[in-house]
Amino acid sequence: MTGHVLVLNAGSSSLKYSLVDAATGRTRGDGQVERIGEAQGAQWHTGPGEELRREVGVDDHHHALRLALAAFEERGPALADVDLVAVGHRVVHGGSLFTDSVLVDDEVVEGLRGLVPLAPLHNPANIEGIEVARRMLPGVPHVAVFDTAFHATLPRHAHTYAVPYAWAEEHGVRRYGFHGTSVAFVVRQAAQVLGRTPEETNLVVLHLGNGASATAVSAGRSVETSMGMTPLEGLVMGTRSGDVDPALHGHLHRTAGWSLEEIDRLLNRESGLQGLLGDNDVREMVRRREDGDERASLAFDVYCHRIRKYVGAYYAVLGRVDAVVFTGGVGENSAPVRHAVLEGLGELGIELDAVRNTAPETGPRPVSDPASRVAVLVVPTDEEWEIAREAVRVGLG
Repeated sequence: MTGHVLVLNAGSSSLKYSLVDAATGRTRGDGQVERIGEAQGAQWHTGPGEELRREVGVDDHHHALRLALAAFEERGPALADVDLVAVGHRVVHGGSLFTDSVLVDDEVVEGLRGLVPLAPLHNPANIEGIEVARRMLPGVPHVAVFDTAFHATLPRHAHTYAVPYAWAEEHGVRRYGFHGTSVAFVVRQAAQVLGRTPEETNLVVLHLGNGASATAVSAGRSVETSMGMTPLEGLVMGTRSGDVDPALHGHLHRTAGWSLEEIDRLLNRESGLQGLLGDNDVREMVRRREDGDERASLAFDVYCHRIRKYVGAYYAVLGRVDAVVFTGGVGENSAPVRHAVLEGLGELGIELDAVRNTAPETGPRPVSDPASRVAVLVVPTDEEWEIAREAVRVGLG
């Protein structure tokens, strides 16, 4: 897999971009344009030249991409001087229509429009980013890489909700799962650490960041995952509640008079650690807990208990677990969270090593006791590299 890929992640008010060597994962230049549509937008860009940071009004995504391309010319590396072979686009939701990365054409764009009801906050911006980039960079293939695609292998009994059967066909009601791009990358890396192929490996992958999910991986394939039809289900997250009683919506509608839209907003934007603690940063939660803050202690316990519960459940789903894998900003960097999640699981063959767990190391590594029957690994994720690899695989296939 050779060549450079421009990886784009278009959000509703931002555009993140990076130029990635698909063979090595090296980032040659990257940046972000923020507050799109506002008079006081901003951009930063890092490359071989001096770092660029500027306040600038950003009219729309077309303007944002023009700023990104100009930054490569101003601060490097100039795209004309590298072997740009593809543009890779992160797309949040592929539904049941897109179960693998796909070469973008007009028909694909129309298919993505049909999926907007499943991801109304994310897919419209993803589509706009694709359309703008296709117009401005017409000479290379554009590839859509979906957060949901890795979970297309979920068996029917795992992705089916116990609701009226017709809902799935008529309204797309089923479990899709997310963070698949990250999990796909981490599975390969974890298998290498274990000295196996992904097909020989059963894993519980914990992607812990502001968004968080758990995935059961059997023989390299996703067979169960905590996020569902939307990213709200599952673990406690920075601002998302994770699992709650489905009757909560009706209860709050009746007793508080809140609309379903307001309840949905509160569960997605003002719940999780933000709701429990008033702060969505795990580092702040740990610091306040160490200082004796009772709310921080409760938030920490709720957060880790939910993860621990999923580890046990997915152990049961898999039957055999070769490793529990921590990734994402929290999973990679928070030794206290890893300790609390796995403490006392020796009967399941899971034993952390205290020195390894707290060592200031980076890179894929074991943090389990050498005698542990189940390895515990920390594997830094690299979604941009995974998107670049997929863009080369599909775009140059």
